[in-house]
Amino acid sequence: MDDGALARRADAVGDNDLVETPFVSDIAVQADGEDLGVTVLEEEPPHEALAEARAETPDEAAAPFSSLVPAIIGGALVMQTLNATVINNALPSMARTLQENPVNLNTAITVYLLASAVFLPISGWAADKFGAKRMFLLAIVAYAAACAACGIAQNLPELLLARFAEGAAGAMLGPVGRLVLLRSTPKHNLVRAMSVLTMPALLGPVLGPPIGGFIVTYASWRWCFFFNIPIAALGLFLVTRFIDDVKEEEPAPLDWPGLFLTGIGMAGIVYGFENLGRGAFPAWAVGGMLGGGILCMLVYAWHASRTPHAILDLSLLKIRTFSASVVGGAFMRMGMGASPFLLALLLQVAFGLSALQAGLMTFASAAAALVMKTAAPPILQRFGFKAVLSVNAVVVALTFMGYALFTPATPHWMIYAVLLAGGFFRSLQFTSLNGMAFADIDRVRMSRASTMSTMGQQLSQSIGVGMAATLLHLSMSHAGAKHLTAALITPSFLVIGAVAMISTLFFITLPKGAGAELHGPSRARA
Repeated sequence: MDDGALARRADAVGDNDLVETPFVSDIAVQADGEDLGVTVLEEEPPHEALAEARAETPDEAAAPFSSLVPAIIGGALVMQTLNATVINNALPSMARTLQENPVNLNTAITVYLLASAVFLPISGWAADKFGAKRMFLLAIVAYAAACAACGIAQNLPELLLARFAEGAAGAMLGPVGRLVLLRSTPKHNLVRAMSVLTMPALLGPVLGPPIGGFIVTYASWRWCFFFNIPIAALGLFLVTRFIDDVKEEEPAPLDWPGLFLTGIGMAGIVYGFENLGRGAFPAWAVGGMLGGGILCMLVYAWHASRTPHAILDLSLLKIRTFSASVVGGAFMRMGMGASPFLLALLLQVAFGLSALQAGLMTFASAAAALVMKTAAPPILQRFGFKAVLSVNAVVVALTFMGYALFTPATPHWMIYAVLLAGGFFRSLQFTSLNGMAFADIDRVRMSRASTMSTMGQQLSQSIGVGMAATLLHLSMSHAGAKHLTAALITPSFLVIGAVAMISTLFFITLPKGAGAELHGPSRARA
């Protein structure tokens, strides 16, 4: 990036003080909670997106920064970040109450992720069409109602329907909340406001496992969902009382055919893959799901090439750094989706630990990931994206495989140590992936790239959970077992580690200077 580009960037922002934090990595790589154990649907915008913030008057420019509005919006997002990590530890207890095989409860995770991915593109359009504040309030109410429905579910179909509604509402919470902040915060305060907003993305995955474990151990798994209702009530009051309505923009046309094709296509692929070898559906039905899903995605690719406002901009995949992050990173994210699900079953069902004990163990992984948040930028600046992603992908894959060594006799301190190492290196990998995704994206397509990247994260994690369930079903069928044991669960970790290793093929072929622009003009010129 030359000096002229830097000047143009400063002019686009309109506030010289913000040029001190100009590079995408300074903001984007610190914002996503994926590396802490959950994909969060709000992302701190790249520097160019700061232009969306409203212009301030001279009085507002001189006013001191207030964290009230971003704290209120971030507090509402606590529901989403906590819920995403709490449910893993609750699955065995939920299976007993609903009289289901614990393996079948994986669908409670995949249906949420899939609904989030499908409805994510609608969020920005709905906010522009009906008003950002109004849609944010609606998303809070819908999310709380869906949580209540999950809590009172009496069987698996009822739970899945409620989780689908919860995922759809969750897809609105993050992006619309960010839009409210962008349009209600003066530009010169936006970076600090975003730092406050993203705190739930960092704290939710850390607090979720022990909180969920405590609730399940000493109360009922249903309170993991009811827990969100008072948070929602407080959020409704605070948003109504302290956040002003923002000006509505004229929305671009929504690509309804594209939304239909991608939704059906992703659902067919995920649930067709998930039911391979399970025996729940006849082979022709599973083949129909997979074939129908692939066909819908192929038709969408044809549709997108002829539609100016296609819901997913597939031309972004021609950009090497973006495709490596989304497509190559998908293999790593499959392990991210599968490992919490498998660990919950291993520690509770196979090892007989309580939900609280299991939650405290998985807490170690998220805590280590939080520590790596501060270490990742200097590591990336020293070694570069290509080297870090290529080498660290192997390390992360080996940590997934290391979980296969756990037995009931393994000392707890050793399990903690392995989980700490896994969380530490996984955080570096996903921080690198999330930063590099936007390295070569131009200003005009930044928003579309953000949507596509987040949808890819959701889809790959849901496939990972489905893959884990399929592996467990195949393992039980091969052994003729009706109940899970450690010997049946641990081989799955070897498989997901091998799948994660595939991502290295996308990273080692990157050019040597991939993503160098994120470290500043001097590094890019070098």
